[in-house]
Amino acid sequence: MAENWTDVSALADVPDDDVTAVMVGGAELALYGVDGTVFATDNICTHGHARLCDGFLDGHEIECPLHQGKFDIRSGHATCQPATDPLRIFPVKIENGRVFVDLG
Repeated sequence: MAENWTDVSALADVPDDDVTAVMVGGAELALYGVDGTVFATDNICTHGHARLCDGFLDGHEIECPLHQGKFDIRSGHATCQPATDPLRIFPVKIENGRVFVDLG
């Protein structure tokens, strides 16, 4: 699969130990800052139509604000019911203070 790196945000706009949302080509992504690393996933929960950027980030786990399902932001795996389907994750690279996401 070809790489499709897209500039999505300034690194300074990704909060430490929190989550923010960005719109990229008609899709909404969640960007997470954890221990100096940036992660990216779809922003919509796979269980209920809720925005994960409105949820609670605890380490590498995001809790959906609607039904409290949880996901590991590194792998996308659901870690707590009622969420069972994984989140789509995206590779991230940082260059010159900008966050790039590989949209595949």
